[in-house]
This record gives sequence, C-alpha cells and structure tokens, in this order.
Amino acid sequence: MNVRTTPADHPVITGLAVASPIGLGVEEFWSSVLGGDSGITELDRFDASGYPARLAGQIRDFDAGAHLPSRILPQTDVSTRYALAAAEWALADAAVTPETLPDYAMGVVTANALGGFEFTHREFQKLWSQGPEFVSVYESFAWFYAVNTGQISIRHAMRGPSAALVAEQAGGLDALGHARRTVRRGTALVLSGGVDSALDPWGWASQLAGGRVSRVADPARAYLPFDAAACGYVPGEGGALLVVEDAEGAHRRGAPQIYAEIAGHASSFDPPPGSDRPPGLRRAVELALADAGAAPGDVDVVFADASGLPELDRAEAAALTAVFGPRAVPVTAPKTLTGRMYAGGGPTDVVAAVLAIRDHVVPATAGTRNVPEEYELDLVLGDARERPVDTALVLARGRWGFNSALVVRRHPN
Repeated sequence: MNVRTTPADHPVITGLAVASPIGLGVEEFWSSVLGGDSGITELDRFDASGYPARLAGQIRDFDAGAHLPSRILPQTDVSTRYALAAAEWALADAAVTPETLPDYAMGVVTANALGGFEFTHREFQKLWSQGPEFVSVYESFAWFYAVNTGQISIRHAMRGPSAALVAEQAGGLDALGHARRTVRRGTALVLSGGVDSALDPWGWASQLAGGRVSRVADPARAYLPFDAAACGYVPGEGGALLVVEDAEGAHRRGAPQIYAEIAGHASSFDPPPGSDRPPGLRRAVELALADAGAAPGDVDVVFADASGLPELDRAEAAALTAVFGPRAVPVTAPKTLTGRMYAGGGPTDVVAAVLAIRDHVVPATAGTRNVPEEYELDLVLGDARERPVDTALVLARGRWGFNSALVVRRHPN
C-alpha cells in the first residue's frame, strides 16, 4: 500500500519567476511553451562566424537598467542581473517583502554552473592588454558561483540559512531540494533556483570544448532529444527562481497562492563503468518517488533531462522504462525551445511542471519527430496534450555523473 506523508510535511511553492529565451516572466514563458515558440537563434553577442556551432537560446529583450539600480550594474555579470531581476519577480509574486518575515527567517539557495563568465573574461582582457590597475575591483566576487545567492540576500535582506550549489545541469534541482530541507529544518521561507549565462567568446569556446554541443545549423533541427537524428544540444541562458516556504506559514501570512508542493527530491551519482549497481538516474527517480510517498502510477508527466545525445537519451529512456514501464507515462522536454540552461534548466522545468498542474496540460517536445521504438517512450510531440496533472517528476543530469529528481504535486489548498 502506498503511504503518503501529510501535506504539512511538504514545503510549498508560493512564487515563480522565469528569465528565459522565450519569455521574461512566467506567463510569457508559458505561452511560448504551449505555442511552441522557439528562442534558439544565431548567436549574435559577438562574431561567432568562425566557430563550428553558432546557435544558442539567447535572451534578447532584457534591459538591465530597467530592472536594476544603476549602482548594481558595474558589479554584476549578466547572469547575476537575470538572477536579481527574477528574484524580485518571484518575491513580488509571493507578496514577500523584507517586512514580511524577520530577515533571519528567510534564506537564499541558488545553483550556478558557469560563474560570471562574461564579466571575468572582460576583466581578464583588461588585465592582459592594459594592466592590473584597469581591472574592476568587483572582479573579486562577480565571477564567483555563489555571487547570485549573495547579491539576492543583500538586496532583499534575506540573511537566514543560505547556500550555493554547483552540479552543472543537475544543480538547479539540487538547489530546490536543499531549499526544501532548509524549510523543513525550521527556516520559514527560501528563495531558490538557478540561473546561468556564458555567451561571450571564451564562455562559448568552453561550452564547445565539452564536445556535446550540436553543430547543426538549422535551429529547428539542432536540438532533438530522443530523436533518431539527435546529435547534441543547443546551449541557452537564463533560468528560474521560486519561493519555497512552510505550508502553514504561507497560509498564516496570507500568501496570494500556493502553486504546488515539493513532495520529493533525491540526488545520485552514476556508478563507475562496469559496476553492477543500478544506473544513477534510475536510482534518483526511485528515491525521489519514495521520498514523496508516491508510486510510479501516481506520476502524470515526466519533464525529462533530454540531453540530445543518443547514448544519454537511450540511458534516460531505459531508466524511465525500468521505473514506469514501457510508454506508461507522458514524457516531455520543453527545453528544446530554450536550449539547455545548465543550472537554470531544472528550475525552469519545475516552473513548467507547476503550470502544467495548474492548467491540466502537458506541453509538447518541439522539434523531435522520430523517436526510436527501442526507447519505449510516450514522448509528447506536436501539440500540447490536455489531461489531468496532479503530480509531475522533473529530471536533470549534470556532466560527470550528477543526477537529480524532483517531485512536485498539487497542494490541497
């Protein structure tokens, strides 16, 4: 018999924010997801004509000066500017101000995989071409993986337990899992998620050096997870931040909405080659479902990691089939519209999962057309699929064996 923990045990999501190539703000993002509107275009932040891959998911309509005080701009990399703007939007959505709770009752947990690439490379160029006296003093922290957590904490007087996680694509889900643990340990509210950007020349070269970026020139065919023609992924930028808090506290303070509860989370590492242990992703899924008190049949949709590399796609399909059975649960990957956003990808999928629960709809996987029969997946293709959604599983894998799985569930308001 499936034994569920009580709703009071599960922290809830009360605020959402997205900064993505297909929308600044939750509703713009969600409209683009359901409409299949892609944000993948020719990279134009610099002259990329000499590079073997030139497609990226770029945020084009973000004016930092319109969202942030002018004094913050010289201190921050583009990824931190996205994070600060998203933090403000998420807190506003949850009706949280510095006066809502004591500052030590509110924390910040973010993930970042790439650091402040654009900022630090610009300062390195000054160092090498002009000398150390021309390097910004803000270089001391603007490049750092923890800077988003720090800047958000300072700006919004959130001085409770905080952290920064680095686990590439898996990091954003791990941050939300850590935020959940932090709330369960007594912190009233945590702002959490992940944001990344590295679309400057050196950042782009570092991504290409990983060997997983698609070199297909057609934006509609470059990133095709679970497709017979899959040949890599397209990088993207941006991410999402969410307000996570104690359910009773959210009701007590009069939160304007409770979107869903974070019912379960688990992380794992891939076993070494040749090991007889279960694959790491499958283990993360099983542990997350157990943590949520959920059976495989309770899951209404899976938001896949969707690497776009045949070997990794095959492994993810095998993990899902092993847990759920062949074609037993709808699977989707809306990140084909944004590209893989590293630490920002998982939290953005969580936002999509929460909205799928809200609207009873499963978005489609744009681009993918020909799913090999051997994968045995019910991949949602073409149009969004209207159906009841109460429980969603979100997956993310990071390079070098990180796996993360998060279960979000409709909250009985």
